[in-house]
Amino acid sequence: MLLADKAYGAKWLRDMLFEKGAWANIPPKSNSRSSFVFSPFLYKQRNLVERFFNKIKFFRRIATRYDKLGQMYLAMVKLASIRIIIRFYESTA
Repeated sequence: MLLADKAYGAKWLRDMLFEKGAWANIPPKSNSRSSFVFSPFLYKQRNLVERFFNKIKFFRRIATRYDKLGQMYLAMVKLASIRIIIRFYESTA
């Protein structure tokens, strides 16, 4: 499933996703002639992803892409994710 904003609501993109077996949950534009299936409930989940990307950009090594290799970059993203999770579940007492 692809959760995206209205800018990605082109018909060719929806058709390509359908051919690959995916479903696009993109809100229709106000001037759209055809109607698409859209779930506002699922679209709200997109906010979680956006907030995660915002939190991960606080790590300068990730934001500026210091690592040359994709493996090293992915490893740093995983470490940053673990640190974010630990901070979330950390006791304040």
